[in-house]
Amino acid sequence: MVDARRLDNSGPFNIVVRHAMSDCLFNASTLEVIYQDESLVAVVKPPGMLVHRTALSRGETRFVLQTLRDQLGRHVYPVHRLDRPTGGVLLFALDSETAAALTETFTRQRTTKRYLAVVRGWGPEALTVDAPLREEDGTRPKAEMPAQPAVTHLKRLATVEIDAAVDRYPRSRYSLMEATPETGRRHQIRRHLARAAHPIIGDAKHGKGIHNRYFRDHFDCPHLLLAAVELTLPHPVSGRSLSLSAACDAHFAALLARFGWQTHAPASGWCWADEAETPNAPAASHAHGGTQALDATHTFDATHTFDATP
Repeated sequence: MVDARRLDNSGPFNIVVRHAMSDCLFNASTLEVIYQDESLVAVVKPPGMLVHRTALSRGETRFVLQTLRDQLGRHVYPVHRLDRPTGGVLLFALDSETAAALTETFTRQRTTKRYLAVVRGWGPEALTVDAPLREEDGTRPKAEMPAQPAVTHLKRLATVEIDAAVDRYPRSRYSLMEATPETGRRHQIRRHLARAAHPIIGDAKHGKGIHNRYFRDHFDCPHLLLAAVELTLPHPVSGRSLSLSAACDAHFAALLARFGWQTHAPASGWCWADEAETPNAPAASHAHGGTQALDATHTFDATHTFDATP
């Protein structure tokens, strides 16, 4: 049993650690549908779930594409991708014509994507990373791949300091960052944040294992803390600006609340971005500033013990 203090120092609380694996994060038989009409459907992709079968999917039995197809009882067409560890907004077309139109929209970069990430250290208040990236698909050595333009806009939303020597310092600092990529290279946000010396917690390739394990063991965060929380694009039929938002998974959302960052927690929903307010809009306008100060620093007292009862 370990004693811990809440961020607001209101008293002790218990943290239950389950050591869940990323591929056990999606137990529901159906996907949460954010928006659907005759042309397209948007769902919340669980972290750890592959979008479709690939050469690397040996042993996997569930995929977003097949699950959604069975759920809707009709064929669906993927038009963009999310990496396996990343959860959030995922869009599918419901016919081939819409699929072609949406694919062109993504190719021409006529979309706006917003991600949330928990990173090591106190990130910069604002930073644009303009650093070309080479493909990491494993077909050829990365050094032989051409460097492609890659731009990511970063903004710090909140910070926390933990009174625990996770690494070589007596206290440990972390930030909640907003990432808005202009381009869509493989692992772009993960690589750009690592390049900025603020790797994402849970990133086994670009981060540091000691921090990843600490969040897994003490905060019940067994996966990459990166979520695609908002996607805005012109509707392929009407041309209106459609904004889609996805709530973070339970592990991510619980961490946001524990660190006092819940004002940045998105709600699943949709709205027409060219309207000021609609009944279907997300519950809070986190994509447009929210209510928490940009540099709201919380101090977390981790000198007490945690309840690690399974």
